[in-house]
Amino acid sequence: MSTSTEVAPDPVRRRSLYRGDPGMWSWVLHRITGVTIFFFLFVHVLDTAVIRVDPNQYDAIIETYKTPIIGLMEIALVACVLFHAFNGVRLILVDFWSKGPKYQRQMLWVAMTLFVVVFAAGTVRLLQIMISHL
Repeated sequence: MSTSTEVAPDPVRRRSLYRGDPGMWSWVLHRITGVTIFFFLFVHVLDTAVIRVDPNQYDAIIETYKTPIIGLMEIALVACVLFHAFNGVRLILVDFWSKGPKYQRQMLWVAMTLFVVVFAAGTVRLLQIMISHL
């Protein structure tokens, strides 16, 4: 008596929703920059509130902000704010302009180009200021 063996079908490969599209990276970076800006504002409010408690401690905190590492963090903050702003305008256009979804990819590249140009100019200026204060 022989038995027949069934061959299992090849598994169906299902793709995830994430496909590495630039729009998905834009979505991820928009959230990351938003959280980064929120934490900066939180720290800014806290260190500014110290002036009412102890002005000398406030001066000490401000002195720690004059280091090159904090200068580089300021440049990163500028990058976050610029990306979040340009991408936010793009998202507003996608949501509220009737042709927005059709042109969302082109608007993404325009926003990224504006980001790179403005960030490059801002970085040059911030580095000049940082170097002059060393």
